[in-house]
Amino acid sequence: QVQLVESGGGLVQPGGSLRLSCAASGSIFRIGTMGWYRQAPGKQRELVATIDSGSNTNYADSVKGRFTISRDNAKNTVSLQLNSLKPEDTAVYYCNANVRRVSIIRYDNYWGQGTQVTVSS
Repeated sequence: QVQLVESGGGLVQPGGSLRLSCAASGSIFRIGTMGWYRQAPGKQRELVATIDSGSNTNYADSVKGRFTISRDNAKNTVSLQLNSLKPEDTAVYYCNANVRRVSIIRYDNYWGQGTQVTVSS
C-alpha cells in the first residue's frame, strides 16, 4: 500500500507564511502528478496546485503568485510554500498523488489525511 503524510499546518496571522510537506511511502515504483487540494468548512474540495513528474506546475488563480509547489523525486515528497496568507486561505489542505506501485502497471490515486491551515489575527 501507499501512504501520504502531511505536516506543517497551523495558525498564522494574515500576511504570514507556512510551508506544508507531504511524504509518500510504501511499495512505490513511480509517482506521477502530485498536488495539493483544500477544503474550507461548508465548501467543496478544490485544487490548489499540482506538479507533474517533469516539475511542470499548475495553480488555482486564487493562489497564483503567493503559493509555490515543489517536489523532490528522490525523497517522494511534495511541498507547498504559502506566502501572503489571507483569511480565505483557511482550510484543511490535502496532499494528493498518482502512484504506480511495485509490480502494478497502473497508477492509483491517493490522498493524505489533511492538515489544518488557519489564517487569523
